[in-house]
Amino acid sequence: MSPAPASARGHADVAIIGAGVVGVATAYALARRGYHVHLLDRAAGPALGASFANGAQLSYAYTDAMAGPALWKQLPGLLTGRDPSFRARTSLDPDYLRWGLSFLRNATTARLHRNTLSTLELALESRAAMDALLDSHPIAFGQRTAGKLHVYYSADALPAARTMIALKRERGMRQRLVDPAEAMSIEPALAGASGMAGVVYSPDEEVGDPWAFSNGLLEVSRNQHGVDCSFGFDLKQLRRDGTSWRLEDAEGRTATARDVIVCAGIDSGRLLRPLGIRVPVMAVKGYSFTAPCGAAAPSASITDTARKLVFCRLGDRIRVAGLAEVNDWDPSPEPSRVQELVSLARASLPEAADYGRVTSHWAGLRPVTPFSTPIIGQVAPGLVLNIGHGMLGWTLAMGSAERVAALFPPR
Repeated sequence: MSPAPASARGHADVAIIGAGVVGVATAYALARRGYHVHLLDRAAGPALGASFANGAQLSYAYTDAMAGPALWKQLPGLLTGRDPSFRARTSLDPDYLRWGLSFLRNATTARLHRNTLSTLELALESRAAMDALLDSHPIAFGQRTAGKLHVYYSADALPAARTMIALKRERGMRQRLVDPAEAMSIEPALAGASGMAGVVYSPDEEVGDPWAFSNGLLEVSRNQHGVDCSFGFDLKQLRRDGTSWRLEDAEGRTATARDVIVCAGIDSGRLLRPLGIRVPVMAVKGYSFTAPCGAAAPSASITDTARKLVFCRLGDRIRVAGLAEVNDWDPSPEPSRVQELVSLARASLPEAADYGRVTSHWAGLRPVTPFSTPIIGQVAPGLVLNIGHGMLGWTLAMGSAERVAALFPPR
């Protein structure tokens, strides 16, 4: 059924653009504080973009920034396409060049540590917010504490891993470096991984299906807190109209609100540019596939640092996510890249999944800032941003929503 015209829903306190996991969490955070919230998205339902079939890991401890000193050695391979897991589409577009130069400026030890700890602080807030939510509303999304094993295949990477562990321990995180034998005792599925040099074990990491969570939280928000929704609302114009904002879609439907929160992920730049607001957010395309569990399916989450893969068990299925294509703005999955991901996963953990029976595959555009931390704050009267969560939107959604809600006066 087509959604009712947005204009029929009345003037809202807050309009939220984007119904991914970040937007849904933000709608809940404002609505439970007494605000009349209108959530809008061009898709047919919530969490159908970058939130739909991502890696499914709630990585509260692993918040390491993308840019760091190791990038400099990897850069030639990235730019020439020699690394099958990570590619960059070079361009002379000024926005791409500005983002790229800023990303390189963040590839220092000091900025890596600062950006990682900044994201870690938000992740801890997000975990607390998630726990509080589930105490009140036990949403079913396959959540469990799985633990996470971050596998390194080069001894040269271990000193930096130890440094990051020490930094995070100061913030109360439980992580430790274990040898391959202990890693296999924690997770027997790692017996299929050859050449391990060391493994960072994070016992408190969680997993859960972000699509199922978003749908469950939206149901709570609509039924208990009166959130209005307009799906199929392809926003074409956002403009200030006196003391309010007016939103118009491609079919001429309109919505009005006193305040607007942009949670539109990679589409945010396009929506904000006509207002004279430029945001340093780059599309980094990633892939995933889901398959039945194999003969040696892991229970814990596993990250293969060499192939840049994550394995996550969701019930009787395994989700494998990976690949990163910087400056690829097309969300359509390329069949050759899907097959490449399956091949990488099979080489990493040959019996983790039934690779011959892949049930679904997906591609999504992760909105990445040069500093790997999201942009949260007011940028104009009545206009707030909650964007740029990169690969950690699922992890950071609840904490980001609480930070946005704190910008609004109590009701």
